[in-house]
Formats: sequence, C-alpha cells, structure tokens
Amino acid sequence: MTTLWNAPTVSARRRVLVGTALICAAWIAAEAPLQAQGEAYIKAHYTKFDYDLAMRDGVHLFTSVYIPKEAKEPLPIMLIRTPYSIRPYGEDEYPKSLGPSEQFAREGYIFAYQDVRGRFHSEGKFEEVRPYKVHKSGPADTDESTDTWDTIDWLIKNIPNNNGKVGMWGISYPGFYVSEAMIDSHPALVAASPQAPVGDWFLGDDWHHNGTLFLAHAFRWFTANDRAGNDMSGKTPQKSFEYPGPDGYRLFLDAGTLSNINDQLLQGSVEYWKEFRDHPDYDSFWQERNVPQYFKNVKPAVLNVSGWYDAEDMYGALATFRAVEKDAHAPFNALVMGPWFHGGWAGTDGASLGAVTFGSKTAEFYREQIEFPFFQHFLKGAGGGVPPKAYVFETGANRWRKFDKWPPATARASEVYLREGGKLEFDAPPPGPAAFDEYSSDPAHPVPSVGYIANTMTREYMVDDQRFAATRPDVLVYQTPPLKNDVTLAGPIVATLYVSTTGTDSDFVVKLIDVYPDDSPDPKPNPANLRMGGYEQLVRGEPFRGKFRNSFSKPEPFTPGKISKIEYTMPDVLHTFRRGHRMMVQVQSSWFPLVDRNPQTFTNIYKAGPEEFQKAQERVYRYGAAASNLKVNVVPNP
Repeated sequence: MTTLWNAPTVSARRRVLVGTALICAAWIAAEAPLQAQGEAYIKAHYTKFDYDLAMRDGVHLFTSVYIPKEAKEPLPIMLIRTPYSIRPYGEDEYPKSLGPSEQFAREGYIFAYQDVRGRFHSEGKFEEVRPYKVHKSGPADTDESTDTWDTIDWLIKNIPNNNGKVGMWGISYPGFYVSEAMIDSHPALVAASPQAPVGDWFLGDDWHHNGTLFLAHAFRWFTANDRAGNDMSGKTPQKSFEYPGPDGYRLFLDAGTLSNINDQLLQGSVEYWKEFRDHPDYDSFWQERNVPQYFKNVKPAVLNVSGWYDAEDMYGALATFRAVEKDAHAPFNALVMGPWFHGGWAGTDGASLGAVTFGSKTAEFYREQIEFPFFQHFLKGAGGGVPPKAYVFETGANRWRKFDKWPPATARASEVYLREGGKLEFDAPPPGPAAFDEYSSDPAHPVPSVGYIANTMTREYMVDDQRFAATRPDVLVYQTPPLKNDVTLAGPIVATLYVSTTGTDSDFVVKLIDVYPDDSPDPKPNPANLRMGGYEQLVRGEPFRGKFRNSFSKPEPFTPGKISKIEYTMPDVLHTFRRGHRMMVQVQSSWFPLVDRNPQTFTNIYKAGPEEFQKAQERVYRYGAAASNLKVNVVPNP
C-alpha cells in the first residue's frame, strides 16, 4: 500500500466482555450457513480472543479471533468485517458457525470477525457506505480500505501460527467491506470474495434502481438498521418499525407522499431519509460512493458471487466483476451466479424459490464445489479449486454452465421488438406512420408489484407470477407464439423504449417474462394449490425514472406529447425459454410499493406535495423510426 506518511504500528488491547447475544435486524441469510457446525463443536475446537485493534488514527475496532486448539501447520486467516454485529460478545460466548460454510471450521482456519467503525463495540463514527478517499495526506485520512489494511497488518503480525495469508468474504453490506479491502489492498490479502456487495446505491443496488426509489425495501431496512434511538451496544435487540398490518400497498398509498411517509410513519427517525431528500439526483454524494470506479491494480484473487434473483445487490456483483476484469491486474477474477435470492447461496439448499424449482440443491453445490475449493486453493495451495471465468446457473433449463468469458463469446446480439396486436417478434417493424400503444397511468391507482398481500419487498417477487398485472388496463402486454425451439439469453438486457407522455415526468417499467404452457404440471405435493399452467414467471424486471433518460446527474422534463427515447441496461440473465413456452414483455409506469410513485410532474419527488400527483397518458411507439425493443444476447444450446 502506498501512503504519504509513515503509518504507526497498529496496536491492540485485549477486551474481555460479558454480554448477551444481539438479535440483529439484518435481512440476509449470509451470516449463518444452512448446516452450522454447532456451538459445542466450535467451543471444543477453537479458542476465542477479543481485541480492540487501534487504527492509524487511534480509533479502536472490536475484533474477535477464533484460533484452532490443534493445528499441525501454520493456518490462513479468514476475515469478515460487518456493520451487523459480530455477536455473541464475550470470550466465553461462542457462535454456532464460523466461516462462509460448514467446511471451513472443520478444515481448520483462523477466523477474525470485526465490528466496523462506529458500530456496536467499535469506536468512531459510522458512515453508511463510507466513501473511499482517493487523496490521503496523513493518518487522520481513513476509510474502509485503510481500516482493513491496519486490521490485516495487526492480525498477521500478532496472531500466532498464521501462514501470512488472509482471505475475506462477506454478503451484502459485509460484501461492500470486502470490495473496499480490494482497493490499495494489504499484500497479505490474497483471496477476496465480495458476495452481492453494495456497488452503487443510486444506479442499481438496494435503494435506487435507475433513479427510482425502492420504497418498500428502503423503508424496512432503514427502520431496522439505522433508526435513531436504537441501542448499538449489542446488548439489546434493535427496535424495528411495527407494521400495523400485512398490506404495505395500502399503508404507503394511504400515507401519500414521501414527505408524509417520513413525517408520519418514520417520524424523522431515519437520518438517511434526509440524504434521499437532499440528493434526488446522481450528484457527487452518490458518485463518490460508486465503489467499482476505484478498482485499480487489484491484487487478490477475486470470486464475485450473487444470484439471478438477488433483489438487493445483484448490480454490485456484476459491476464489481466487470470493473476488476477491465482493470486486468487481479491474478484471478471469476463470476458465480446461481438461481438464488439475496444470500440464498449461504443460507438455503438452493433447490427452489417461490413456485419455481431448480432441479438440484444448487447452493450446497456452490458451497462445496466452488466457494470452499477457491479459498483452499489460494490460501492453502490445494490443487484444483480454480473455477472458470463464469460459473453460472442456467435458469429455465436448470443446469450449471461454464464459460471462459462473460457474456459468452458465442453470444449473438439480437433484438426482440414490441409489435402490433400485442405481438413480440425478432423481426423489426416496417417503416410507416407512427404506431403506438397507450395506457392511462394514475398515481392514485398504481400497479401492484406483487399479486398478493405483503408489507415489504419479498424475496420471491423476482420469479412471481405476473398474470395479475397482465389483466390491468395500465399494463401493455406483448408475447411470442409458443416457441418451436429453446431460446437461451445470456448477459445484460438493454431496454429501448420510444415513449411520449402528457406529463412532464414518468416511470417506465419493463418486465421480461417466461410464460409456461397451459398443460404445465402442478407441483407435487402442492400445499399452496399452485396452478402452473400459463404461469407467467418474471425473468427480469427493472424500472427507469424518465427524467434521467439523458443524464442521471441532470434530470430533464418531458415535453408533453413529444416522442423521447429511453434506453437502459437491465441486469444480466442466463435463462432458457423452453420449447412450447412463450416470451412475454410487459410495460407499465408504476410498480408499487416496490418502487415509489412518480407524480408524473417534474419535481423533487421527496418533497412533492399531493397536488403534484397527476394522471398521465402514456404512449409506447413501435414503428420503423421508433421501434421499441429489447436488445438481448442469444447463445446456442449445448
């Protein structure tokens, strides 16, 4: 690591605590593998030590280290840094599991867990997604990269019987800290696995997607994890928002504006809501929190992991993989994508999600055949263990695929067009007079994001049946005839829409859907009474806030009635539409309460009053000069 000063020797003080386990409000399955080793096993085979590690600016970070009681050789260190608490606290208190999965503790590693700066037992001030500081002038200039460097430096110099190699892993927010560790990394960090890491909180991760606010998700997470008055000592559970009922659609609709939601439901208790209000565009506040831009000269081997149905941070995983690949300095860089929800690769068997099954225990396969061998290879020198460039699960066909490039080199660029009469075709429409489909978008009656009652973003929404939406008059539907052959799409999907509106701003939501044949069998057993015949499985859905069509930093109003082009990239897929299935595209202008309501007037939506919410007539054009389409990559089937 290059510095502009002589970093002081990092010190530590032992911390002996007596505390109770905190029930953390983090909504991920990342911290506890499905098959835990068990507290008794951990206590019998490991000795726990608690330390306060001094960072270069004198702030102490609380760190628990678990050392095997018997080791025949020096061992590598597995490090995780988290804002979600490294419970249980106290050297006599042991967790039920260590490491990313069961194999690690049984194999024998040294494990280090750390509360990040300002959280739980660590000193300092916590900052959400603390930005990397490009220019550092002295020891007071710290960020997550320096905190990790100082932590690793102390560990390898002071923990006995380590082999000088460190690996890091983390899912979601902890994945962000892995990404930060890869910037100006300590030379001992030789293997890093950012799993669903936060990459950009405005463009595609968590709270914002293409300028829209993921309302239901942001509301739930911040009330659980960043609410004023919560006890951050780790001794008592945090207090979450008490939903008055299960119907989030009604809750948020009745609250009305985002200002009312802040004042009436949150009562000003979430400080970060002010950041949403004060930074409605992609300004410097958000830009400096774009993590992938800082991946220069990455030194550790990198294993990027997420799920095709990760509703929170799929964007971050894909963006991180691409940025490290572009940097071309990492000794190894690979992408793993399975059919998983957020953290599902660590906390489930990965055999199904909602009504959709995958034919095997995909998460167990990942943990045993991909993740564990990766760390064994780079930290212990074990043979094998090096996955291909892209080790990805093909949904629809339910099989793992290996590629030496992502998207695959065999991918052929193509377009699928919105056509007359609700048709979806690979042939472009002919030149001719302006042709369009239209609908009325009413913020008072937004299109629901799911076809059932839920008060927050569900894990299953990314594979949910879309038949409930297809029957609404404010949703346009286009579909192919039953396919004569399998069609496999791989890589990003680019939505290109030519639209006009009678308002001055509008959202546009594009959904790519796999329509099952009418005779598709129901699952057996079938306690939920699912009917799979004609099931419209969401494959990929993504919103876009129209005022950002030319720039996320400089929004522009629509000119009412004027045709405008909207083009944006939806997250990657690897999905096969089987023979006899149909491809479907739905287009709409609301997706509530997953996405906040657009007033359809050009304004700062976080400050908008009820009088600014207006109906708008939306048109989607489909003729030669304005041919709305999806740009896809078609790969041949093996």
